[in-house]
Amino acid sequence: MFSKQEAQQLKKEFWTAFGKSFPRKWILYDTKVKDFSFKFYADNKKAEVSLDIEMKDEIYRNAYYEKIWSLEDILKDYIGDFYKDEHFTLENGKVISKIWIEKHQVSIFNKNTWSEIFEFFVEKMDGFERFYYEYEDFIKDV
Repeated sequence: MFSKQEAQQLKKEFWTAFGKSFPRKWILYDTKVKDFSFKFYADNKKAEVSLDIEMKDEIYRNAYYEKIWSLEDILKDYIGDFYKDEHFTLENGKVISKIWIEKHQVSIFNKNTWSEIFEFFVEKMDGFERFYYEYEDFIKDV
């Protein structure tokens, strides 16, 4: 078990190592669509790459989600099987729409699994980005 400070330090080391191992500029928040972003996430049990649609206006959020949903089979070709939730509730109670893929049995606190997480991040985020660039005009046309 780690102290809070040790855990924070390991997380910092993890993200620094990822950035140094794969010094690439990812799309992430730079989609040119407000509250529509790609994210990396890792904790003590899993790693995750996601597309978070966080518009407060449910009509817009739903419209973007439906656009992605209409391309489900194509997205699957880019990233493999994934999870989706039109009404995903964050820990803070905010409801978003989310599409994500997970890798289990890895941990941000276990340096032995870092390379596995990094490879997962690169493969899946690259797939998300290629999908987005290919269908960007269609997705943005809401």
